[in-house]
Amino acid sequence: MKKIKILGLIFTLIIVIFSCDKLADPAGPRGTAVVPAISNVAPGIFDSKNLVSSFVQFNVDLASGEQADNGIIVGSYSTNGERIKIADIAAFPATVKLVSGDVIRALGISAASVKNGDVFTLEVLTTVNGVTTRSNASLKVVVACAFDSNLIAGSYRAKSATWGVDGNVTITKDIAVPNKVYVAGLEAIDGLTEDKGPLPMTINLSTYAVTAPKTTIATDIVWDSPQKNIAYTGTGTYNTCTGTYTMVFTITYEAGSYGAYTFTLTRN
Repeated sequence: MKKIKILGLIFTLIIVIFSCDKLADPAGPRGTAVVPAISNVAPGIFDSKNLVSSFVQFNVDLASGEQADNGIIVGSYSTNGERIKIADIAAFPATVKLVSGDVIRALGISAASVKNGDVFTLEVLTTVNGVTTRSNASLKVVVACAFDSNLIAGSYRAKSATWGVDGNVTITKDIAVPNKVYVAGLEAIDGLTEDKGPLPMTINLSTYAVTAPKTTIATDIVWDSPQKNIAYTGTGTYNTCTGTYTMVFTITYEAGSYGAYTFTLTRN
């Protein structure tokens, strides 16, 4: 019986060895991939009002000591995942400029079907020793209106269903920085006296992401006395077509936090 078990074990190992020899590594070739980095994205959107000649531009580079024979850019529209070849990269580092009309044609879609808010995904593939691999270097290009500094400020309505406020605030532009604004009134509509602030917010001109550093808005919190120094910090997005800010603000006080709440700031 012991001999039978040993023979059975040897036979099983032979099957495993031969099976392993025939199976392809699901992760792909090992030790050949390099990871390119995408940086200096500007501009980073396709202008919905100019889908023929608007463009995105960015740099692609490899980490120090890494080398690749060449690379390609592949593109996908929305969630389709086509990964169609858009452009070649002959050498690294490279500055890549992709025109919206060229990308749309390469993907075989109609410009008329592309609308605000749609997303194109661009990925970098590299070739090393004749083997092409995909990395996590990708760029999400949103279809949006071109940035208009005249649209970022004015009289706004600030609303948050979860924080329980709805009222008018004033957004003013920074006279020196065209993509920076100041929000006044967020705590006035909350029943407090705004003796501090206003809240600065900066729009990233490549992605239209918005950041707001922690800023104290009011000293006395009359509806939560004796707490002091209510402050806002947040992140969000700016809609270049409507001028709307969609923000998530974390609201804190000197001794703690009230939590994070979604706000929409829409033009009056």
